[in-house]
Amino acid sequence: MGKTSQVITMGCRLNIAESNAMLERMQQSELDDEIIVINSCAVTNEAVRQTRQAVRKAKRNAPNSKIIVTGCAAQVDPNMFATMPEVSNVIGNHEKQELANFMSLDDDIIEVSDIMQIKQTAPQMVSSFSGKSRAFVEVQNGCDHRCTFCIIPYGRGNSRSVPSGKVVDHVKKLVDQGFQEIVLTGVDVTSYGPDLPGQNNLGYLLERILNNVPALRRLRMSSIDGVEIDERMFDIISSDNRIMPHIHLSLQSGDNMILKRMKRRHNRADAIDLVKRLKSKRPEIAIGADIIAGFPTEDETMFENSKTLISECEIVHGHIFPYSSKMGTPAANMPQVNGTIIKERARILRQECQEQSHKWLKSLIGTQQKLLIEKGGVSGHIENFASAKLHNHDKNDGNMIRNSNIEGEIIPVRIIGTDNDNLLAEML
Repeated sequence: MGKTSQVITMGCRLNIAESNAMLERMQQSELDDEIIVINSCAVTNEAVRQTRQAVRKAKRNAPNSKIIVTGCAAQVDPNMFATMPEVSNVIGNHEKQELANFMSLDDDIIEVSDIMQIKQTAPQMVSSFSGKSRAFVEVQNGCDHRCTFCIIPYGRGNSRSVPSGKVVDHVKKLVDQGFQEIVLTGVDVTSYGPDLPGQNNLGYLLERILNNVPALRRLRMSSIDGVEIDERMFDIISSDNRIMPHIHLSLQSGDNMILKRMKRRHNRADAIDLVKRLKSKRPEIAIGADIIAGFPTEDETMFENSKTLISECEIVHGHIFPYSSKMGTPAANMPQVNGTIIKERARILRQECQEQSHKWLKSLIGTQQKLLIEKGGVSGHIENFASAKLHNHDKNDGNMIRNSNIEGEIIPVRIIGTDNDNLLAEML
């Protein structure tokens, strides 16, 4: 290994998986230089701003290091980062998969290929993670859809899937290493499979993992598109207890006209019906959702439809994004909503989600749950992804239990209270 290797991750769970893969390859190599990789995000203008901020901070903290920027923001606009004095090289999303591209840096500062020409996804098979509890496994990359607000297909390319056999083998390896929970991740996970031979889809992949890795305790999915949940996948989610009761939906809006203008493939009724069907089969399922506030042309009535969707779908894990115009997307040419209004609408939506969440957390008091202990041995997540802290109920000072020996274990607990956005739990 070289002097130091560091990867700073911005954005999504797919980036987390890829960052871990990059870091592992770098640590196993003979890099001669002090290298810091910034794995960037382009989903919003704020994400790009934070990436540039991370570049500057990294250089201040390690002035002798080489700063390499990769990821979606680098893929979409490499020249922006190439002109930053702190940056040594800019590497595209495809190029970051090969260690050789980090070892042969030269005066050609930009190495970014046409991502639309990439036809296959090299699985990011990581054998170690920064914690011992949860591992992210990339099963798909890219997106074939063209939502009018989204720049990500131009950073990731078209949809491509990792063969199911390779995914299963990797999950087995991670479980053998002691990981209790696997999270399947990708750009558009529910589009998994059509580019592979045979009748592959996400339901088929879930079946193969569950059947072939019986030691796996927990299987979770990152954000999914509800319109692509077929009956096979629905039956697995609603009947197999190793699939975690936590579904994060890419809803984006609760108004039908806005959904059309976004070029989404579902309407409001579809979202509400899916949630009702899921909860009728597994009442414990917790719903998460991505919602955009202030999409172009959104008026008060349209906004109100998004607000009421939160309560109708009982959204307790809300990811609220203020709309951010991205150059090169169709939505950037639509009539824009005033920025102050966008911020206020985002605040209201977050507050609505928080109220739903707090009500839901209180409903869990007194129940018995299974808690996956995460880094530090003091807290983690129960199956529905509610965050919980271990509480030493026997001590008068009420201090938290700290026991690193149980990190990565799944333990039975009783929920005894709440602390803001967290549950308080005692070991049984």
